[in-house]
Amino acid sequence: MHSPTPSAAPTADATLAQSAYMRLRSDIVEGHLAPGEKLRVEHLKDRYEVGAGTLREALALLVADALVVQHGHRGFRVTPISLADFIDITETRVQLETEALRQSVALGDDTWEADLTSAFHLLTLAEERLGDGKTGDGGQFAQWEVRNRAFHEVLIRACPSRWLHHFLAILYRQSERYRRLSITHRPVPRDVHEEHRAIFDACLARDADKAAALLAAHIRKTLEAVRELPDAVINAGTVPLTPVR
Repeated sequence: MHSPTPSAAPTADATLAQSAYMRLRSDIVEGHLAPGEKLRVEHLKDRYEVGAGTLREALALLVADALVVQHGHRGFRVTPISLADFIDITETRVQLETEALRQSVALGDDTWEADLTSAFHLLTLAEERLGDGKTGDGGQFAQWEVRNRAFHEVLIRACPSRWLHHFLAILYRQSERYRRLSITHRPVPRDVHEEHRAIFDACLARDADKAAALLAAHIRKTLEAVRELPDAVINAGTVPLTPVR
Protein backbone atom coordinates (compact mmCIF):
# COMPACT_ATOMS: atom_id res chain seq x y z
CA MET A 1 0.00 0.00 0.00
CA HIS A 2 1.34 3.40 -0.96
CA SER A 3 1.53 6.15 1.62
CA PRO A 4 -0.71 9.17 0.94
CA THR A 5 1.05 11.84 -1.02
CA PRO A 6 1.59 14.87 1.21
CA SER A 7 0.03 18.15 0.14
CA ALA A 8 2.42 20.16 -1.96
CA ALA A 9 3.77 23.31 -0.39
CA PRO A 10 2.75 26.55 -2.11
CA THR A 11 5.13 27.46 -4.91
CA ALA A 12 7.03 30.73 -4.88
CA ASP A 13 4.87 31.96 -7.78
CA ALA A 14 1.67 31.11 -5.90
CA THR A 15 2.93 32.95 -2.83
CA LEU A 16 3.81 36.01 -4.92
CA ALA A 17 0.38 35.96 -6.57
CA GLN A 18 -1.34 35.75 -3.18
CA SER A 19 0.75 38.63 -1.85
CA ALA A 20 -0.03 40.76 -4.91
CA TYR A 21 -3.71 39.85 -4.56
CA MET A 22 -3.79 41.01 -0.92
CA ARG A 23 -2.04 44.28 -1.73
CA LEU A 24 -4.29 44.99 -4.70
CA ARG A 25 -7.38 44.11 -2.68
CA SER A 26 -6.33 46.46 0.11
CA ASP A 27 -5.73 49.29 -2.35
CA ILE A 28 -9.17 48.75 -3.92
CA VAL A 29 -11.01 48.65 -0.59
CA GLU A 30 -9.14 51.71 0.69
CA GLY A 31 -9.83 53.64 -2.51
CA HIS A 32 -6.22 53.99 -3.68
CA LEU A 33 -7.42 52.25 -6.85
CA ALA A 34 -10.67 54.04 -7.63
CA PRO A 35 -13.94 52.40 -8.72
CA GLY A 36 -13.93 52.06 -12.49
CA GLU A 37 -10.19 52.69 -12.77
CA LYS A 38 -8.43 50.80 -15.57
CA LEU A 39 -5.84 48.36 -14.23
CA ARG A 40 -2.96 48.30 -16.68
CA VAL A 41 -0.77 45.25 -16.15
CA GLU A 42 2.31 46.93 -17.58
CA HIS A 43 2.05 49.72 -14.99
CA LEU A 44 0.90 47.69 -11.98
CA LYS A 45 3.60 45.03 -12.29
CA ASP A 46 6.19 47.68 -11.51
CA ARG A 47 4.12 49.19 -8.71
CA TYR A 48 3.69 45.81 -7.00
CA GLU A 49 7.09 44.48 -8.06
CA VAL A 50 5.84 41.25 -9.66
CA GLY A 51 5.85 39.81 -13.16
CA ALA A 52 2.98 40.24 -15.60
CA GLY A 53 1.90 36.60 -15.23
CA THR A 54 1.81 36.82 -11.44
CA LEU A 55 -0.16 40.05 -11.59
CA ARG A 56 -2.72 38.49 -13.94
CA GLU A 57 -3.15 35.63 -11.44
CA ALA A 58 -3.81 38.17 -8.69
CA LEU A 59 -6.29 40.03 -10.89
CA ALA A 60 -8.08 36.76 -11.67
CA LEU A 61 -8.58 36.21 -7.93
CA LEU A 62 -10.02 39.70 -7.64
CA VAL A 63 -12.38 38.98 -10.55
CA ALA A 64 -13.59 35.95 -8.57
CA ASP A 65 -14.14 38.29 -5.59
CA ALA A 66 -16.13 40.64 -7.89
CA LEU A 67 -13.81 43.50 -6.94
CA VAL A 68 -12.36 43.62 -10.47
CA VAL A 69 -14.15 43.15 -13.78
CA GLN A 70 -12.55 41.90 -16.99
CA HIS A 71 -13.79 43.24 -20.29
CA GLY A 72 -12.62 40.67 -22.80
CA HIS A 73 -9.44 41.80 -24.52
CA ARG A 74 -9.83 45.33 -23.16
CA GLY A 75 -8.29 44.40 -19.85
CA PHE A 76 -9.28 44.87 -16.24
CA ARG A 77 -11.02 47.60 -14.26
CA VAL A 78 -11.87 48.09 -10.61
CA THR A 79 -15.52 47.16 -10.15
CA PRO A 80 -17.68 50.30 -10.01
CA ILE A 81 -19.75 51.07 -6.92
CA SER A 82 -23.33 52.27 -6.91
CA LEU A 83 -26.21 52.82 -4.53
CA ALA A 84 -28.28 50.20 -6.34
CA ASP A 85 -25.52 47.63 -5.84
CA PHE A 86 -25.26 48.37 -2.13
CA ILE A 87 -29.03 48.19 -1.64
CA ASP A 88 -28.95 44.70 -3.16
CA ILE A 89 -25.98 43.64 -1.00
CA THR A 90 -27.61 45.06 2.15
CA GLU A 91 -31.05 43.52 1.78
CA THR A 92 -29.68 40.12 0.82
CA ARG A 93 -27.30 40.23 3.77
CA VAL A 94 -30.12 41.17 6.17
CA GLN A 95 -32.18 38.18 5.06
CA LEU A 96 -29.35 35.69 5.40
CA GLU A 97 -27.49 37.06 8.41
CA THR A 98 -30.55 37.46 10.65
CA GLU A 99 -31.52 33.84 9.94
CA ALA A 100 -27.98 32.67 10.71
CA LEU A 101 -28.02 34.70 13.94
CA ARG A 102 -31.31 33.16 15.07
CA GLN A 103 -29.83 29.70 14.59
CA SER A 104 -26.61 30.70 16.33
CA VAL A 105 -28.42 32.11 19.38
CA ALA A 106 -30.50 28.93 19.63
CA LEU A 107 -27.54 26.56 19.32
CA GLY A 108 -24.58 28.50 20.75
CA ASP A 109 -22.93 26.95 23.81
CA ASP A 110 -20.72 28.34 26.60
CA THR A 111 -17.72 28.44 24.28
CA TRP A 112 -19.69 30.51 21.76
CA GLU A 113 -20.64 32.96 24.53
CA ALA A 114 -17.00 33.21 25.65
CA ASP A 115 -15.78 33.77 22.07
CA LEU A 116 -18.47 36.41 21.51
CA THR A 117 -17.49 38.21 24.71
CA SER A 118 -13.84 38.24 23.65
CA ALA A 119 -14.66 39.46 20.12
CA PHE A 120 -16.86 42.24 21.51
CA HIS A 121 -14.12 43.37 23.91
CA LEU A 122 -11.51 43.57 21.13
CA LEU A 123 -13.96 45.41 18.88
CA THR A 124 -14.70 47.87 21.68
CA LEU A 125 -11.01 48.74 21.98
CA ALA A 126 -10.74 49.28 18.21
CA GLU A 127 -13.87 51.46 18.21
CA GLU A 128 -12.45 53.62 21.00
CA ARG A 129 -9.32 54.23 18.91
CA LEU A 130 -11.34 54.89 15.76
CA GLY A 131 -13.58 57.32 17.60
CA ASP A 132 -10.79 59.63 18.70
CA GLY A 133 -11.15 61.73 15.57
CA LYS A 134 -8.33 60.09 13.61
CA THR A 135 -10.53 58.34 11.07
CA GLY A 136 -8.03 59.14 8.36
CA ASP A 137 -5.57 56.74 9.97
CA GLY A 138 -5.62 53.72 7.65
CA GLY A 139 -4.04 51.47 10.28
CA GLN A 140 -6.76 52.22 12.82
CA PHE A 141 -9.50 51.61 10.29
CA ALA A 142 -7.86 48.36 9.14
CA GLN A 143 -7.74 47.11 12.73
CA TRP A 144 -11.39 48.08 13.26
CA GLU A 145 -12.39 46.30 10.05
CA VAL A 146 -10.64 43.08 11.11
CA ARG A 147 -12.28 43.13 14.53
CA ASN A 148 -15.68 44.14 13.17
CA ARG A 149 -15.56 41.20 10.78
CA ALA A 150 -14.49 38.87 13.62
CA PHE A 151 -17.41 40.04 15.79
CA HIS A 152 -19.94 39.45 13.02
CA GLU A 153 -18.41 36.05 12.27
CA VAL A 154 -18.62 34.96 15.93
CA LEU A 155 -22.23 36.16 16.15
CA ILE A 156 -23.26 33.52 13.62
CA ARG A 157 -20.57 30.92 14.34
CA ALA A 158 -22.97 28.46 15.98
CA CYS A 159 -25.20 28.43 12.88
CA PRO A 160 -24.69 24.94 11.35
CA SER A 161 -25.33 25.90 7.70
CA ARG A 162 -22.12 25.83 5.67
CA TRP A 163 -23.83 27.60 2.76
CA LEU A 164 -25.12 30.46 4.90
CA HIS A 165 -21.57 31.07 6.11
CA HIS A 166 -20.22 30.90 2.54
CA PHE A 167 -22.68 33.40 1.07
CA LEU A 168 -22.43 35.76 4.02
CA ALA A 169 -18.64 35.85 3.72
CA ILE A 170 -19.06 36.96 0.09
CA LEU A 171 -21.62 39.63 0.98
CA TYR A 172 -19.48 40.94 3.83
CA ARG A 173 -16.46 41.31 1.55
CA GLN A 174 -18.59 43.08 -1.06
CA SER A 175 -19.81 45.60 1.52
CA GLU A 176 -16.30 46.59 2.68
CA ARG A 177 -15.81 49.50 0.28
CA TYR A 178 -19.22 50.95 1.15
CA ARG A 179 -18.71 50.47 4.87
CA ARG A 180 -15.40 52.29 4.70
CA LEU A 181 -17.04 55.25 2.95
CA SER A 182 -19.79 55.39 5.58
CA ILE A 183 -17.31 55.34 8.47
CA THR A 184 -14.77 57.79 7.03
CA HIS A 185 -17.28 60.31 5.63
CA ARG A 186 -19.75 60.01 8.56
CA PRO A 187 -22.74 61.47 6.65
CA VAL A 188 -25.20 60.22 9.32
CA PRO A 189 -24.51 60.55 13.06
CA ARG A 190 -24.44 57.12 14.69
CA ASP A 191 -22.95 55.29 17.61
CA VAL A 192 -21.68 52.07 16.07
CA HIS A 193 -20.34 50.87 19.41
CA GLU A 194 -23.76 51.09 21.07
CA GLU A 195 -25.31 49.27 18.09
CA HIS A 196 -22.83 46.44 18.60
CA ARG A 197 -23.38 46.46 22.37
CA ALA A 198 -27.14 46.12 21.98
CA ILE A 199 -26.72 43.14 19.63
CA PHE A 200 -24.19 41.57 22.01
CA ASP A 201 -26.47 42.00 25.05
CA ALA A 202 -29.47 40.51 23.22
CA CYS A 203 -27.40 37.48 22.20
CA LEU A 204 -26.21 36.84 25.76
CA ALA A 205 -29.83 37.15 26.91
CA ARG A 206 -30.72 34.53 24.26
CA ASP A 207 -33.37 36.83 22.82
CA ALA A 208 -33.14 35.77 19.17
CA ASP A 209 -35.97 38.02 17.95
CA LYS A 210 -34.47 41.13 19.52
CA ALA A 211 -30.94 40.27 18.39
CA ALA A 212 -32.11 39.69 14.79
CA ALA A 213 -34.09 42.98 14.74
CA LEU A 214 -31.10 44.91 16.11
CA LEU A 215 -28.74 43.28 13.61
CA ALA A 216 -31.05 44.14 10.69
CA ALA A 217 -31.23 47.76 11.85
CA HIS A 218 -27.45 47.86 12.30
CA ILE A 219 -26.77 46.61 8.76
CA ARG A 220 -29.35 48.97 7.26
CA LYS A 221 -27.89 51.92 9.17
CA THR A 222 -24.81 51.68 6.96
CA LEU A 223 -27.07 51.81 3.89
CA GLU A 224 -28.78 54.89 5.35
CA ALA A 225 -25.36 56.53 5.72
CA VAL A 226 -24.33 55.61 2.18
CA ARG A 227 -27.57 57.09 0.80
CA GLU A 228 -26.46 60.46 2.17
CA LEU A 229 -23.11 60.45 0.39
CA PRO A 230 -22.64 62.74 -2.63
CA ASP A 231 -23.58 61.09 -5.91
CA ALA A 232 -20.02 61.47 -7.19
CA VAL A 233 -18.81 59.35 -4.27
CA ILE A 234 -21.34 56.54 -4.25
CA ASN A 235 -21.96 56.14 -7.98
CA ALA A 236 -18.30 56.01 -8.92
CA GLY A 237 -16.73 54.38 -11.94
CA THR A 238 -19.79 54.01 -14.10
CA VAL A 239 -18.36 51.34 -16.36
CA PRO A 240 -21.04 48.74 -17.27
CA LEU A 241 -20.73 45.65 -15.09
CA THR A 242 -20.38 42.20 -16.61
CA PRO A 243 -22.56 39.83 -14.56
CA VAL A 244 -20.55 37.36 -12.48
CA ARG A 245 -21.59 33.79 -13.27
